[in-house]
Amino acid sequence: MNDVIAARAIHVLSIVIWIGGVAMITFSILPAARNRELGPDRLKAFEAIERRFASIARIAVLLAGLSGLYMVHRLDLWSRFSQGEFWWMHAMIFVWLVFAFLLFIAEPLFLHRIFHNWGRRDPDAALKALQRGHIVLLALSLVTIFGAVAGAQGWSLF
Repeated sequence: MNDVIAARAIHVLSIVIWIGGVAMITFSILPAARNRELGPDRLKAFEAIERRFASIARIAVLLAGLSGLYMVHRLDLWSRFSQGEFWWMHAMIFVWLVFAFLLFIAEPLFLHRIFHNWGRRDPDAALKALQRGHIVLLALSLVTIFGAVAGAQGWSLF
């Protein structure tokens, strides 16, 4: 079972880095950009910070997904996906899929270009919309984390 312990540790560490970074961007970096506290070119500064974090987030999301899949397979937890009391497992997969899509597909293919162009035309609106999106994703992530930790300890909504 040492392999499962290692997988769980990698899983939790990856999520701490990934969602902690989302929280940092949502509650610190984006407000600073919106309040013009990142220097004369706030969009350039924000994009530089986000680009660096995106690389870290991609690794963390990849590790979280692989370690989660490994634990489900190794512990044969597939039946949990048919039981309502394990709603948090569905939520973990949903949140992972959303972030994986955003980080690996949408952002490199079109979101970066759309935000960059929008930000040059109307930085206030672009940053406000981006912060709102981050708030939604972060809230969904935090509910999922709460449910997963509580659910893993036997607590259930049902």
